[in-house]
Amino acid sequence: MNVGCIQSAVGTLKLPEAVRALSSLPYLDYADQFTLSTDVGQDVTPERWARAMFGNVPSFGELLIWRGLLGFRLCRGQSPATVAGWKIGECGKDWVRLEATSWFLVGNLVVQKADGKLSLATFLHYRWWLGHFVWFLLSAVHRLLVPRVLRSAVTRIGASR
Repeated sequence: MNVGCIQSAVGTLKLPEAVRALSSLPYLDYADQFTLSTDVGQDVTPERWARAMFGNVPSFGELLIWRGLLGFRLCRGQSPATVAGWKIGECGKDWVRLEATSWFLVGNLVVQKADGKLSLATFLHYRWWLGHFVWFLLSAVHRLLVPRVLRSAVTRIGASR
């Protein structure tokens, strides 16, 4: 299993337009993308990669952050239309977009797997000033966790082969 280092881009204008275009949000207040080079899972669907990252239902920690702190209304239980409670908004050949909303925040997670690279992009729109405040406090933790999420997904997909 060959895994490279993580590359990141943080900022709405630092992501390529082709990546930003995968968001369903009309306006972006926050955007980032973390990318890991890997030779694992070239034939694995983006949805399966998303499930390797987050599971079918949210973990306790994910519930604490996503529902508790960010207020996202996540779907309960396992469903083919959701990943860890996030609604599958749209899919392409090499990407899947997950969507969630709260009263003060709207979020997209976009998982892409193409050309030997696995990436996770996060897009947020603040519906209310509280979204900016809460995300300002949580964003540093988010940027620490995402590389672990990518590496863990590669390990899970690699182990399932």
